[in-house]
Order: sequence, then C-alpha cells, then structure tokens
Amino acid sequence: MTAADRRDAGIDLLRGLCVLLVVLHHVNLRFALNHYDVANLLPKPLARVVFWSGYYAVVVFFVISGFLITSLSLRRWSALPRIDARAFYVMRFARIFPCLIALLAVLSLMHFAGVADFVLDPTKTSPGRAIVAALTFHFNWLEGTRGYLPGSWDVLWSLSIEEAFYVAFPLVCLLVRREVVLVVPLLALVAIGPFVRVWNADIVPWDEYAYLACFDGIAFGCLAALVHARLAPSRRWLVAAFACGVGAMLLIVVFRHTANALGLVATGLYITVLELGAALVLLALAGGLFANASWRGTRTIGAVGRWSYEIYLTHMFVVFATVAVFKSIGASLAYAGVWYVGALIASVLLGAFVARAYSEPVNAALRARLLPRAPQTRVSAAT
Repeated sequence: MTAADRRDAGIDLLRGLCVLLVVLHHVNLRFALNHYDVANLLPKPLARVVFWSGYYAVVVFFVISGFLITSLSLRRWSALPRIDARAFYVMRFARIFPCLIALLAVLSLMHFAGVADFVLDPTKTSPGRAIVAALTFHFNWLEGTRGYLPGSWDVLWSLSIEEAFYVAFPLVCLLVRREVVLVVPLLALVAIGPFVRVWNADIVPWDEYAYLACFDGIAFGCLAALVHARLAPSRRWLVAAFACGVGAMLLIVVFRHTANALGLVATGLYITVLELGAALVLLALAGGLFANASWRGTRTIGAVGRWSYEIYLTHMFVVFATVAVFKSIGASLAYAGVWYVGALIASVLLGAFVARAYSEPVNAALRARLLPRAPQTRVSAAT
C-alpha cells in the first residue's frame, strides 16, 4: 500500500456506523410501509436515532467523500493545482463503475422480469431513462422532478451527487491554480446550502436530493482536509475539534427537538451543523486522535466501513427479501428485532462478498491496465 492509499481506522469506523444506520433505516421503513406496527420496537428516543438517521448518515458520507478525495489528492500530487486529471478520473472510474454497472444490469433484469419492488413505474420513468440518469450523474434530479423510484433504484441518488463532485473537482483545482483561491468556492457552497434547503422545503424529495443542498457537506470535507494538510493543528486543537464535532452531531441526530426549537430546521442550518460536526470529527481523527486506541468491536465496524460502498448499493436486495419472507411465513412482530439484526448482518455479508469477489479485483485490474506506472501493491477500497 502506498502512502497515498493508507487507510485511517477512525474514518473507516465512522463510515461503518453510517452505513449501518442507512441499512437499519431502510429495514424499518420497509416494515412500516408494509403496515407492520414497529413504532414501539425500541423506546421512541432510541428508535428515532437508530431507525430514522439514514439521511443524516448519507450527509456524513458526503463530508467523508470531500475529506478523503481532497486528502488523497494532496498525498498523491502534493498540491491540488498539480492534480493529474486523467489519473484522477481513471481511479474514480475503476472504483465506482464496476459495481454501478453490475447493479444497473441486475436491476434492469429484475424490472423486465416483473419482480415486485424492482419494477419502475412507467408514469415516472423507463429503465433506459433511469440507466442514463445513473450513468450521467443526475439520478437525483430525475427523482427530484418525478418522485421516488423503487428503493433498490433510489439509492443511486446520492451516488450522482458524489459523481458530479468527482467530475468537477480536478477541473476546478486546475482552473483556480492556487489552493487558497479554492477556499472561496468551497465557502460559497457552504453558504448556499441552507438557503437551497429552505427554498425547496416543500418539494419532496428535491428538498434533500438537490445538488446544492448536498454539495456543502462535500465542501466542508474538502475544507477540513485542507486545514489538516496545511495548518497541522496541535493535539489540543484536535481534542477541541473532536469534542465540538461530536457535540454538533449529537445535537442534530439525538437532540432533534432542541435543534428544532433553536430554529435550525426552519433555517436549513440543521444539516450545516451536522456537516460541520462531521468535518471537525474527521479533522481530529485524521490528525491522529485515538490512533492508538483499541476498542472491542471497532475492527468489525471498521471493516464494514471499508465495504460501505458495496453494502450501500446492494443492501436493498436483502431488505426487500427480508420483508417478503417475513410476510410469507406470517412471522410474529414479537421477533421483529431478530429480523432487523438478521437483515443487517446479511447486508454486510453481501456487501463484503461483492467487494472481495468482484469490485476490489476489478478495481485493481483496471488501475493496473489504465495506470501501468502507478504502484499496484494493494488497492485501497477508500479510493
């Protein structure tokens, strides 16, 4: 593994927690949409955090993406204006497209086979149109203008946000030529985000899926990476950043009534506070805080984080299958928690299998073929 490809265990841990929250959110949502009374499965305050934080988790993923892409680019090319756009795009293609293309092929086959929960509503879109949207980075726009598509397709909205960022990132870096100038458009995205969320507040799902309602999270990640690389905060500052970051994230994810009472939701700033908190936590983790800590179970969650992309793209297959089997055998809601845990474990196992058996080998092969001079001792799943 090259220095540019080395992993950060703390960031993998954060990604693992986020993808687990996404899976639990979708499991619970599908049970609820199938008219199962799961409202009292956990105490309401705990259920609100465990089962209804999926969107917040995706927002944190945006921050992580901005942070990792900026950090890894700085490690590889030492300065953002020196970025090799061709190499950047090849690495993004090798990491993203093998899984994406395979997923689109499977989803299309299931649509034409008439498999329940995978068939697209012809009044909203066609398979061809959905595939074009996924491959040209505007699936979020498609859903934002035509409504939600089946959950197995819906997960692609956030990928379009990230892909649009990946397309623009090296071009902007080469255009501005100076890192200090790059801070200006990043701060502009941070400032615009809350206004876009308020403007689209009554337009579902565009209120959450709009580009400018999500780019501020990526911008926060980029800014945190620049601070980490160029300012080298002291340990005291890292501790303070971590404490403030965790506090900000808890305010939005756990103490939601308080955040609402403070006017953060009405002003669109609740997501901004969450993004800022995530950026501060990433800054602290990347700075080495807790680097030598070893807590039981964190390695497993860290591994989940390494497979988060594959888990995210494939988990809806497990979710739909879980609910279908639950309905077919007439299982008791008294054991719904067991089914939730089973779906969670099965989603992780499926994602791990796809990563190890398919996406990681293909990623390595594509990089070796398209970037023959790049070190290929080991491919990092984060990149």
